[in-house]
Amino acid sequence: MTSGADRARARRASLGVGLLVGGASAVIIVLVLLVQLVVIRHSSHVENVPGAHGGEVDRLVVEVNHILPWLLTLGLASVVLLALIAWAAARAAVAPLTEALRMQHSFVSDASHELRTPLAAVNARIQILERRHRQGKAIDDTIAELRHDADTLDAVLTDMLLVAEGEQAVPVADVDVAVAAARATIAPLAEAAHVELVVAAAPAGASAAIPAVTLSRLCVALLDNAVQHTPAGGTVSLSTSRFGRSIEIRVGDTGPGIPGEHLDRIFDRFARGAETGRPRSFGLGLAIVRDAAERYDGEVAVEASTPHGTTLLLRLPTASA
Repeated sequence: MTSGADRARARRASLGVGLLVGGASAVIIVLVLLVQLVVIRHSSHVENVPGAHGGEVDRLVVEVNHILPWLLTLGLASVVLLALIAWAAARAAVAPLTEALRMQHSFVSDASHELRTPLAAVNARIQILERRHRQGKAIDDTIAELRHDADTLDAVLTDMLLVAEGEQAVPVADVDVAVAAARATIAPLAEAAHVELVVAAAPAGASAAIPAVTLSRLCVALLDNAVQHTPAGGTVSLSTSRFGRSIEIRVGDTGPGIPGEHLDRIFDRFARGAETGRPRSFGLGLAIVRDAAERYDGEVAVEASTPHGTTLLLRLPTASA
């Protein structure tokens, strides 16, 4: 959200609070006056008293002892009602700030998580570069891969900033290209974890109604999650297929599966499974996948989970749907 939109939202909130306090206070004052008039009317009587020039005149007499308890009660009730109005106004006033802080916290945590995997890939690639350099091997390919990793970091950050501002890139992704980019990012991490990475080519011409960098981010998150939960010597696979007007991406692993009690919350923010001995997971990856998929009318779910492995299914509409 831009600063101009933030200011406009704050102005609307201020106007709403002002109208709430002013309108509610006016209503309370009018009600108190009406009640006072009714009480005075029923607590008074007319007496005939001598007039100034002789004769008698009618005078309205009000018994103070009768109306004083009512006046005190009305005053106390008014104070309580005004306090409730002030409380409601304060909640309304801080609501935009609360939402802004929530969005800021979500962006910082999501950005930290989303950049963590590409940075880990860069670190792994640097280690490969150092090792090949010491051994006197060619390093041109590794340098090119490092450049790709740097471009990936830039693209991921740009995509997240666009989402934070309520904008989006062109929602058309060549599935094969996006999957290949995700594979390139995860490959050094899978190699370091001694996990085999098997990525099948997507159907020819397959495209999804989602920005390419976003689709690549989702595939990276799913692959990273699978590598995290696959023991050394295991396999992580990714396959793509068409189903009606949807593109289906399946990511499978040969890990221990998801315990039944965790199945309902693995896509919740900060939900984490058992520690695997790998770098600590903060339980954000699958939640980010779910939020991004739903933003583009897609979904993600656990298709199967057994003690021999888990398969996650990402379904997105095709670009022509």
